[in-house]
Order: sequence, then C-alpha cells, then structure tokens
Amino acid sequence: MEWYRKRTMGSLLDDAAARWGTREAVVYGDLRLTYADFKRETDRVAKALIALGVQPGERVALWLTNRPEWLYLMYAIAKVGACIVPLNTRYRTDDVAYTVTQSRSATLIAIDRSGPVDYQGMLMESMPQILANDDGTLDVSHYPHLERLVVVGEKRLPHVKDWDEFLAAGASIGDEALAARAAAVDPDGLMMIAYTSGTTGHPKGVMHTHVPIRMVQERAMALGMSKTDVHMNYLPLFHIYAFSEISMTAVITGAKQILMDLFDGDTVLDLCEREGGTILHGFEAHWIDLLNAQERRPRKLNLRLGTLPSGQDSTIPVAERAHDVFCPTITGFGMSETWAYVAISNAAHTREQRTHASGMPMTDYEFRVVDNDTGRDLPVGRPGELLVRGYAVMKGYWDKPEATAQTIDADGWLHTGDMAVEREDGHFVFLGRYKDMLKVGGENVAPAEVEAYMRTFPEIADAAVVAYPDARLTEVPVAFVILKPGAQAVAGELLARMKHRIASFKIPRHVLFVEAFPMTSSGKIRKVELRAQARTLLDARAAS
Repeated sequence: MEWYRKRTMGSLLDDAAARWGTREAVVYGDLRLTYADFKRETDRVAKALIALGVQPGERVALWLTNRPEWLYLMYAIAKVGACIVPLNTRYRTDDVAYTVTQSRSATLIAIDRSGPVDYQGMLMESMPQILANDDGTLDVSHYPHLERLVVVGEKRLPHVKDWDEFLAAGASIGDEALAARAAAVDPDGLMMIAYTSGTTGHPKGVMHTHVPIRMVQERAMALGMSKTDVHMNYLPLFHIYAFSEISMTAVITGAKQILMDLFDGDTVLDLCEREGGTILHGFEAHWIDLLNAQERRPRKLNLRLGTLPSGQDSTIPVAERAHDVFCPTITGFGMSETWAYVAISNAAHTREQRTHASGMPMTDYEFRVVDNDTGRDLPVGRPGELLVRGYAVMKGYWDKPEATAQTIDADGWLHTGDMAVEREDGHFVFLGRYKDMLKVGGENVAPAEVEAYMRTFPEIADAAVVAYPDARLTEVPVAFVILKPGAQAVAGELLARMKHRIASFKIPRHVLFVEAFPMTSSGKIRKVELRAQARTLLDARAAS
C-alpha cells in the first residue's frame, strides 16, 4: 500500500454507501436520497454511459443546472473512466460551441430549460443539422467531435436521447461490466477539464486528475466536517468550489447536502432552518444576500461554519458581519489551476486571522511571493506575485502547451498572476490580480475575450474592458469603445446585441465612447488610466 491511498472519484460514492448507506445524502425539493439510493442511481447512470458508447478517456460535457442528475453524472463519468467537462450554465451559444469543440467532447448532456433560459433552444440555434449514423452516433453541424447528445427534460432536438431513453439503454449493462470499468480507472488519469477564462482570449481548459481527493479529505478533517453536517448546496456545481467543497466533501464525510438549482437568500435560509443546515458557502455576493435576507426576516439557525474565499479588503466587513450574524467564517484562496482552497484558515484561528487574511497553505503545498519584474523572492510583509506549487496543481491547459508553459515554470511553480503578501503570523493575504482579470460575483471574466468579441461588431474599431467597483458583485465590466470612422452606435443597443450570445456576467454594464485609448510607450493600453476614467465618469453619473 502506498503511504497515501490513491482513490478515484467513482469509488468515493461506493465507499460512502458502504459506510453510511442508510443516512440521508441528498435532498432536492421533495426528493430525499440515502447514500444507498445515491449509489444505486449513480450506477444506473454509469451503465447508461457505457451503453451510450462512452469510452475510457473520452470527454463528457455537462450543461446542466444544479439537480440530482448532475450529482449522478459527476461520479458516474469518473466511474467509467471518462473525463467530465462542466460547462457554465451562464454560457450562451458561442461559449458552448467553443468549449465543447475545444475539449473535443464526444458526448454532451444538457438540460432542456431552466426558468426563462431555453438551453435546448440555444443548442438548436447552434446545431442547424443533426444526422444519425448507422452506428448510432451523430454528425452535428459546427461540432466536429460531438457524437452523442442527451437532453434532460423535453426533447426537441432530432436524433438525440432524452434522459429516460438514456437510462433505459443502461439496463443491458451488467454489474460485472461496470465493476470492470471502474477497476480500470487510473487515479492519475484525467478526471476533469474545468474551463476558466484567461487573459488572452478564449477560456482555457484546466486539467485535473483524481489526486485532489486527498486535499478535500484533509481539508474536511481540518475543519471538523463529519457525517452530522448539513451543507447548503446552492453554488453552481460546474464551479470547482461547489464540486469540491460541497459535493465531494459531503460524500467523503458522509454529510447531507441540500441541493438547490437557484440561489435565493430567503429560500436558502428557510431550507437551512427546516433541514438543520450547519454549513454555508459562498462568495461575497452570496453572503451579502444571505445577511440581508436574515435581517429582513430572522430565522432560528444551527450553523457552525461558513466558507468565504479570499481576504481582500472588500470581503473583511462581509466576513465579520457573517461571523456576528450567523457563525464563524473561514477564508481561503484557490483557483481552478490549483484546485479549491490551497490556502485556508480554520476555526482555531483568531477572528482577525479568519476575516482579514486568506489562510495558510495546505499540507505539501508551497507558496512564494516574488517581485513581478525580477522574479526574486520578497520578504514577509512585502506584496508581490503569488507562486504556488503542490501535488494537485493542474496538469496543464488542455491542448494549449504554450499557455501551460507560460503559467507553470520548469520547477513546477504555478504563476498565479495574483498579488499576495505573507504576514508575520504565516497567514497569506490575497490582494488582487496582477493580470487584468475581472472577478464578477465569483465569476472570472477575461477582458481580452470580451474585447475580441466586441471587435467583431461592424461599427467598433477597438474596445478595452476594465473593472468598475460594485457593492454586491465586487466589480463589473465597463467597456471603452472606439468607433470606426463615420460609424454611430448606441450603448444600449451594443449591450443588447451581446445578450444571449455570451454569458451575462461577461457583458459590460456600461459602454463609454472615446476617441483614443491612453497608451504606453511600448504600445500597450494603460488600463490603470481607463479604470480611473471609468470611476470618475460613472461616479459622476451616479451622483447626478
């Protein structure tokens, strides 16, 4: 036996069912599942994947809101040796077409619709023709690698399977066949490609193996999480935050998760009171809404812990208020490339450490703070770029070796592009981004991607996107636009044109027309000046 037992995502649920089979695992509306139920349904889905033709190593893309099928697929895809590709439910046609194609996903499983959002309608728009082949696979226009489509809900696309048809086909697969597939899964093999926006345009696919299981288990132990906990699961499962810190943590510890498909502060707290919730999770925007909901209508809660990424100035008052109103909170730092919470505080740390800092590195993770220009290590107390090295750092960006080499150096250090400082007490504080990334309500937004999209508009000569502070979402995008000679445009019309084409959090909240951008001597846009201009102009508008 190795000194640390390697496991696979698919085996986690088997272990949980063996240990806690009769305990409740998942609550979703009126549906209540024990761990034995959870495993049974997941195995049905795993057999259906085999019957569908999913092979080991294949990518399976999921475009689903939070629902039990997401949880079943999360473990079933891993169990049959395939790789999950979670897609942001705020993606729109162009985003989905790019990520499914770039990942070379052979299977896409999507929800029909959720509330007013017609996901299948967007697929129908981007897939004008679907032809069925004799071997049961599909030829899908604009999706050269896609061979299989499953729709959860009412099927409207031609030649695809609905969820019931998908499950029914799995009845032909026996237990022995599934066990053989599960036994052949390599813990060091590819388990996930998580798409994250970069600073150079399109999203990049972050590759992870099954190795982060170790980190999740150790963090759960450090935070005292156990089978008696009840996690409120309203964060989107396509994010590593919910994937890791809620679903994986619950299964590893035998806890219950209360699954919700939409976040609403009042609904969360009502369910938390009714179900005896003990742990809340979220970014600043979630905590602000929860605090406001509790202030409007106080509930009698039994919370013991809350998690809140970062220790930035903007999070400090939120964390302190959450501590006073709800429960102790712990802060941390993580990103898709490192896995969630590679630094974290714990309940034994002081209130100041848990609200003003971003935690300490997890076991077998190393941090360095370096001068961004020279690469030299900086002393305690001096801010610089944060470098991270550890066993669960990504294997690289899918099919982007140049971007991988720019991010992970020859010694294995991942250059986060984030600014941090180490304190005298060993805690680190995340200060912001060196790279020009925006963080909109917990969602990463690459200005270069939005800028490139806006440049496709016939009247736009150039665009530059910067951050503007927002009390709820931390920051929102603002676009400075240079029009082509003789062209005219209305800000609202430009923004309306982007709606339903790209994710809503990427769409600028304001468009400011300018004749030219401030430039450096080397020809780069001085975005520091644009950010200052945005604050001056928009603050004046708000005050008038």
